[in-house]
Amino acid sequence: MSRPKYDLIKTIDDDEEVTDFSEPSDDEENFQPTKQKVKRKADFSTDFQFVSSVKEYNADAWDDLTKYINRKAKNKVDDKIDAHRKERLKKNKELKEQKREKNGTSHESEESEDDFSENNDTGSDNNDIVLSDDELKKDDIKVKDRSVKRAELLRRKGKGTGVLKVEAEEPDPEDDFFEDAPPFDESTTFNQMNLSRPLLKAIAAMNFVHPTPIQAATIPMALQGRDICGCAATGTGKTAAYMLPVLERLLYRPNQGATTTRVLVLVPTRELGVQVYQVTKQLAQFTSVEVGLSVGGLDVKTQEIVLRKNPDIVIATPGRLIDHIRNTPSFSLDSIEVLILDEADRMLDENFSEQMKEIVKQTARTRQTMLFSATMTDQVEDLASVSLSKPVRIFVDNNSQVAFNLRQEFIRIRDGHEGDREAILAALVCRTFRDHAMVFVTTKRQAHRVRLLLGLLGVKVGELHGDLTQPQRLEALRRFKDEELDVLVATDVAARGLDIRGVKSVINFTMPAALEHYIHRVGRTARAGRSGISVSLAGEKERRIVREVIKNATNPVKSRVIPPEIISKYREKCEVLKEDIKNILEEEFQERQLNKLENQANRAEKMLKGEQLEKRDWFQSRKEREEEKERLRLSEKPNKEKAKSSKEEKKNLKDVKVKDKKKNKKRHINDDTPEGRVAKEMEKVALLQARLAKRKTKQKRMNTVYDKASTPSGNAASRKRKISSFSTDLTDTSIKGVKRIRYEANAKKKMDEIQKRKSSGVNKNTKSFNKKMTKLKKSEKPGKNFGAKKKR
Repeated sequence: MSRPKYDLIKTIDDDEEVTDFSEPSDDEENFQPTKQKVKRKADFSTDFQFVSSVKEYNADAWDDLTKYINRKAKNKVDDKIDAHRKERLKKNKELKEQKREKNGTSHESEESEDDFSENNDTGSDNNDIVLSDDELKKDDIKVKDRSVKRAELLRRKGKGTGVLKVEAEEPDPEDDFFEDAPPFDESTTFNQMNLSRPLLKAIAAMNFVHPTPIQAATIPMALQGRDICGCAATGTGKTAAYMLPVLERLLYRPNQGATTTRVLVLVPTRELGVQVYQVTKQLAQFTSVEVGLSVGGLDVKTQEIVLRKNPDIVIATPGRLIDHIRNTPSFSLDSIEVLILDEADRMLDENFSEQMKEIVKQTARTRQTMLFSATMTDQVEDLASVSLSKPVRIFVDNNSQVAFNLRQEFIRIRDGHEGDREAILAALVCRTFRDHAMVFVTTKRQAHRVRLLLGLLGVKVGELHGDLTQPQRLEALRRFKDEELDVLVATDVAARGLDIRGVKSVINFTMPAALEHYIHRVGRTARAGRSGISVSLAGEKERRIVREVIKNATNPVKSRVIPPEIISKYREKCEVLKEDIKNILEEEFQERQLNKLENQANRAEKMLKGEQLEKRDWFQSRKEREEEKERLRLSEKPNKEKAKSSKEEKKNLKDVKVKDKKKNKKRHINDDTPEGRVAKEMEKVALLQARLAKRKTKQKRMNTVYDKASTPSGNAASRKRKISSFSTDLTDTSIKGVKRIRYEANAKKKMDEIQKRKSSGVNKNTKSFNKKMTKLKKSEKPGKNFGAKKKR
């Protein structure tokens, strides 16, 4: 009888070699200067996948976006940088030849050193940075002791590892307005959410494996048609959380009748609007849902043509949407069924409050509204109370902490060394963080200067800020995503909502105005479970926000110290390139002046021909717009009061003016020096901090009167019962409050009956009447035994 054959698992022999499939740990990476590796192009891409048709192969959300771009992005900065680098290379060669003629040609060592310094200054032909051996000296990295001591203290107290225990707070009046969402199952999959097959196919094509917590909590409630107020950290998939239920709802729209716009998505920035548009197009790629885009900077006529067709979903920024409502015929918001406010806190920070009110007025009251924000502020809660109806509150994360897999580092800049920031930034980018890096600055002017500096040093760098045209901004984003650029210098325009895959490091040239802004900046890396690093340059004036970051950090924060000789070397490089940067800025200024004159000439020519210039209507008058701008200014305008007084007062005014002139001379900041440019940055940050502080101390608008419940304490005054106001008695729907109102009403009724009997002479016994009166008066004062059962 033959025995059945079983497949046995082979054991590993002692001498057998086993392949190591484990990935390198993030802790083992030191982020120290290394020589640049040569990038070799692979013969075959591992991400290659077969497609079913040519249409699917050619489908690209970026190509679909090109119809909104009227003209191509003209970027002459790279050409100017290359021209100046070639000119400097030519000068270096001439200087080298002159040295050779003086010293002779027998010194081979000097020739090799000169050649190496030439490559180091200007870069090689393929723009790769060549580092010398002395530049490979490692930085000194130390762990901040405060965070370690704090973590140990928290562990001893039993409050958990790095998470502060939240104490019991006073009852919040907003709790009556918001309804908490039911608990969701984290193990729920997309297949269990009752989504249609086209959406499940698109989810699989986008490689979405498992829903994030905000998606698992939002999608079921949104499918029920409830208003939602969601709060989750940046990078947790809020776009798919509100777009999937919207698309599911649109799939069952009636086919008959004219097409109408049913969904409106409002976003604060143009780049975020483009990103939401691309994600929506990908989610709706297997459906017949039409999507329209209406953001500033793109072609107005193309947007008007798209909006006249009444697409199912419109993604817009507030300003351009109001422009289309006022000036585009056959487009209105009367048929909007779903209103989505994405990144609501940023929209209010960008001073879109008046525009938001105008848009909310235009939509129907029976709409479904979903408000999503990364941070919940008082302004966002006010907006939610105005725009939402019986909302469900979904708070996954209030974005008060950075990602758990983010490594935070700080470089301390001593007092008097603020001018070294540009040299330190150049050393960080050229030596350590050479690719997939974002550099955040405060002002647009400094962003452009840093771009020129790094470009002249041989770095493939781009810029993103408000002074660029929209095609230039989109082109910079596309090149950075496609790894054509290694470094992207940006202002806070790119600090919110943008999902750029593969960002390894974030460098803060100056610290932002608030902790929330810092969390949003460093949130561009360490997204979706990936690791990342943030390096921040912090001076003496920025120590307060650094302390807040360290106090808020769960993982130990590290301090990086760059060797002084490296900083001095890069300071000399920046000083050498100062003249080239000045020449490029002068050329750009002259080009802007020429373009301005050409536009004025074209405008005058059209007026002479009799062509009428298009006038676009706005919901505010010119005076109202000026008043709003004046109210939202960071710096106050100088007060120009004409003094009409006697001779003595005029003399006093002259003395004051002389003193002010002397002070202004001392306060004058020279932009030509590194210290002056950093001072400009710090001045802008200080103005933003002053605005935030003023906003926090501003008195809130009283929507409802709320009487806090009295809690027993040791104070005799606090033990006394507070006199309740009429509004709190009227709105108190608790069982105890209802019983009290009923009892007082019955007591009043009995009092009226007794008084009637007394006046009619029915009750002649005055003693019994007085006893009843005293009992009723005592019962009207609710004491601590109010509502207790009588003992029999």
